[in-house]
Amino acid sequence: MTKPDPMEEIKASFFGECEELLEATQDSLQKLDEGSADSETIHVVFRAVHSIKGGAGAFGLTALVRFAHTYETTLEAVRNGTLKVEPALINLFFRSTDHLSDLVRAARNDVDEPTETGAKLLLELAQYIGGDDDSAEPEPDIEFQPLELDLDLDFADPDEEVPANPRFQIKFCPEAEMFEGGNDAYPVLGAIAGLGEARITCDTSRLPDLKNLAPDTPYLSWVMDLTADVDEAEIASMFEFVEGLCTYSITRMDGCDDAPGLSIDLPRLPDPAPGDMPEKGPLAPVAAETPPAEPKDRAPEPAVPSPDTKETAAERTAAGSQPAKSVVRVDLDRIERLVNLVGELVINQAMLAQSLESTGLSPHSDAMNGLEEFQRLTRDIQDSVMMIRAQPVKSLFQRMSRIVREASAAVGKDVRLVCEGENTEVDKTVIERLADPLTHMIRNAVDHGLESTAERVAAGKSTGGVVRLKAAHRSGRVIIDVSDDGAGINRPRVQQIAIDKGLISPDAVLTDSEIDNLLFLPGFSTAATVSDLSGRGVGMDVVRTSIQSLGGRISITSVPAKGTVFSISLPLTLAVLDGMVVDIAGETLVIPLNMVAETMTLTKATLSTIQPGVDVVRVRTGFAPLFDLGHLLGYRDKKDSYDDCVALLISHEDGSLGALVVDDIQDQRQVVIKGLDDTFYRAPGIAAATILGDGQIALILDPTDIISKATDVTAPVPLKLEA
Repeated sequence: MTKPDPMEEIKASFFGECEELLEATQDSLQKLDEGSADSETIHVVFRAVHSIKGGAGAFGLTALVRFAHTYETTLEAVRNGTLKVEPALINLFFRSTDHLSDLVRAARNDVDEPTETGAKLLLELAQYIGGDDDSAEPEPDIEFQPLELDLDLDFADPDEEVPANPRFQIKFCPEAEMFEGGNDAYPVLGAIAGLGEARITCDTSRLPDLKNLAPDTPYLSWVMDLTADVDEAEIASMFEFVEGLCTYSITRMDGCDDAPGLSIDLPRLPDPAPGDMPEKGPLAPVAAETPPAEPKDRAPEPAVPSPDTKETAAERTAAGSQPAKSVVRVDLDRIERLVNLVGELVINQAMLAQSLESTGLSPHSDAMNGLEEFQRLTRDIQDSVMMIRAQPVKSLFQRMSRIVREASAAVGKDVRLVCEGENTEVDKTVIERLADPLTHMIRNAVDHGLESTAERVAAGKSTGGVVRLKAAHRSGRVIIDVSDDGAGINRPRVQQIAIDKGLISPDAVLTDSEIDNLLFLPGFSTAATVSDLSGRGVGMDVVRTSIQSLGGRISITSVPAKGTVFSISLPLTLAVLDGMVVDIAGETLVIPLNMVAETMTLTKATLSTIQPGVDVVRVRTGFAPLFDLGHLLGYRDKKDSYDDCVALLISHEDGSLGALVVDDIQDQRQVVIKGLDDTFYRAPGIAAATILGDGQIALILDPTDIISKATDVTAPVPLKLEA
């Protein structure tokens, strides 16, 4: 088995950190755009870009370092008040963050960087900071070499003239825990050197004889003389990746020619346990010196915790203090394997339950009590694993903000994206596969849904259009709405285009809902000309196909002159669900339990026929249409009478109801979702399949899809009649 490369693991951790930093940058820029930001907001953006630049320098990502440096310089001008925040500058920051994201993605995937876009943005940024930024292409002074015992790394020429920038002496001493986690000292050294001109020397004075080396004890430490236009807080941020796994000190050296002995003490390493260290060659502490006096006329520096007071994670725990919340990044494949194992556990638990029930044991026996406890533990494990896979849709919504910016610029419209419910959590797989459909819908909303500026003014609307993304949990599913405040769907034009393309007959009489659904037909497009955004007739058809492959549905609501809403309904997870197992014409099927509002036994008093072949069932103060599930699925003919039959009352997302007639209800149980391969015919109303406790394969139904496609009724919408 190949041993993983520690440097690659650190690099992967860096890219993961970049995603979080870019997300924080987008949040802060959004606050700036909304006008609700303070001075700390721009500082958050600056620190994020600065951290990305420092990490990129450690790995030799020159293109990323170059662009981040110029971007950082422009942000610094805003921080110190030289530049005033205005809409054009905020837009430039948005586009620069998008490009920074592209550079990070290119470096992670080892592909070519988008150089043309970067060159244009660099010129725009340089114009804001007063011409060409001479430091926009810093040449790193670092060249990493394999570590040797006698290591003295000079990262800058000591005879070179030192600029009039602050000077710092930094001492860095890793602890054993740092290397146990696969970390290394070189990325930290590179990040420090990326801040400016640095001379870094490895202190090997603690190194014992070779025969007395203890493999788990770190002996090396580093002293760095840094000249850079930064402060102590920014230098301390370079140690974020190894916080709590090392000790370090930062001393400002202004006014000193060369004072290697003027730094504060490097915190001493913990005393090793007996037997871990050789008798000779012990670790000697660095001689204590007095730090230089601070000039009285200099402004106070930001408060940085003294290294003497830094506590290790073990010391914090021993003292009873609450440790900081930590994040562990795990490869997605490992989570997928865990989810699959939980699925197998659920199946085996169902098989065991069925086997014990068939033996006729008493419900109060030890075996049945143990089975009940096993079922509870299985449920807890399944819930915990699903929480690991669940992620907020915030990252997906942030990607859509870029689509809005690019699409609005392409068509020359002023469009603003408003997001709601960004913390709504959904399965990570659903988020990844939802990106392309949402991209199509956002582009269509900008290109077709919103009017031009002149048309909006003529209609009495604001000059800028609004596209709204909203996510929420409802009835055990996640609902995502994409809406705009445009002109709505021009239904006469849509119907005429469908007739011209031969999609419907000229004499077809369609309802508003049926006309709206024409947008999902293959080859349908309302665009007069083909553009970079639309016009080829593949957008909405791809959207519906992609959403259906996720077990979801999409519906349209449009009001002329007010706007259009596309509503997507998706399952929370693609792994496990609670289902109701039913019998229909000798077939065993599963219906998602979260869609079943209640079960009922039909009687003559609750049944009514509103026209031949169309039955309804009385539900308290109203009526709901009745559907024979066995007949709709083609298993048998319709029943002559539904008296004394069992029905499931199905609740739709819009609050309407429908009743499905089944032959019998077997059980309510947790089932593992097994997706159907593309080689299977995707019949309407069939969402997936599962394996039951007896090894039998059962289909999982989508009741809403079945009802919407029912052909034996004319009005599937419930009748709201008073009793």
